Amino acid sequence: METPTVLIISDEADFSRRITARWQMERNVPTFTLLSGELWPRFIVDVFDVAIVGELRRDLLSVVLEPLHSTGQPIFCVCHDAATAQLVRERWPRVNLLRPSEHWLETLTLAAAEAVHRSRSEARARAAESNCAALERQATLGRYMLEMRHNLNNALTSVLGNSDLVLLEPGSLSAQTRAQIETIRNMTLRIHEIMQRFSSLEKEMNVVAQQAGQDSCKSYAATAGN
Repeated sequence: METPTVLIISDEADFSRRITARWQMERNVPTFTLLSGELWPRFIVDVFDVAIVGELRRDLLSVVLEPLHSTGQPIFCVCHDAATAQLVRERWPRVNLLRPSEHWLETLTLAAAEAVHRSRSEARARAAESNCAALERQATLGRYMLEMRHNLNNALTSVLGNSDLVLLEPGSLSAQTRAQIETIRNMTLRIHEIMQRFSSLEKEMNVVAQQAGQDSCKSYAATAGN
């Protein structure tokens, strides 16, 4: 997956600088997108893992937090005064509030880093669920094809047999009609070969699955014996 992105919005340049500098001390450093409150409406970032909001003008607070809140992504807001904190708490309940204190930077960095990790884990889980659903659909289609191969082979046998019978009467067909029936016969043989390949694949996959099961049992027995 791509490197996670942390969006930092603040009218104070030092706020963004301190956060990015502190995050450099962590093991995993994300990509940072830094914006001021006035730039946010014109440069809306659609893809980010965590947003951190610092000091903003009061009239920009709603402009910034409203679209962020609707994304469902984790949001951290550092509020300097109690009135702003109360407003944020009431209007945007999902926002994680922090008040500047002695260790606020460490607390923010660690909490945001954990939120990034959780966000990426959830994204991987959603991708895995989507892949599993796609594989299940493909498996259902494969099972249906295997279940129907007997009926399809019977139909192919009928087409092949009747085309052979017609071709046994050389004088009753024009050259064009004969060529068309030969094409039908050849395509029928080709479809039959494909169906035979399905059967071979099924047998090969069963053998592989049995071998994997035996190897797993041997490995478990060896581990238990030790």
